[in-house]
Amino acid sequence: MKFSKIIIVLGLFLFQFNFAQEKADLILNKALTEAKSTNKNVLLVFHASWCKWCHVMEKNMTLPETKPSFDKNFVTAYIDVQEMGEKKKLENPGGGELMNKYKGKDAGLPFWLVINPKGDVLTDSFNEKNENLGCPSTAEEVDIFVAKLKKSSKMNENELQAIQKAFIKKN
Repeated sequence: MKFSKIIIVLGLFLFQFNFAQEKADLILNKALTEAKSTNKNVLLVFHASWCKWCHVMEKNMTLPETKPSFDKNFVTAYIDVQEMGEKKKLENPGGGELMNKYKGKDAGLPFWLVINPKGDVLTDSFNEKNENLGCPSTAEEVDIFVAKLKKSSKMNENELQAIQKAFIKKN
């Protein structure tokens, strides 16, 4: 009987361990390592399951006309933050602290930035008024987003135009 209790406790521990979210700093470090080996920059996106605009951003980035450009130019990494209630377990441990480190504490979601393989921030989702663009959707926001992508990648004009068209359409 005692042996079976130990097995059950051990099984529950292993079950919980298997479903624990990966630590945010580990996600970033893996992305930076891949970026270094592939000569790309990291597009780091902080998001949450409840965030409508986070889902729109991810959808727009994975459309057939945009995904190849993002994949060719960036290592994209997602950090889950700001979950509530039962979904709190979806968060990547340390995600909030990492977001704060990059001045995203009160930015809202999605919050994103581009980091070179050395770890230097090249650009982030703040506009000139220090407001988070989040998922750009207006013509002005998309123009800023595209300019930031141009500055932080080797995207060509066709790629940038496809991204602009995808993001500005009705979401």
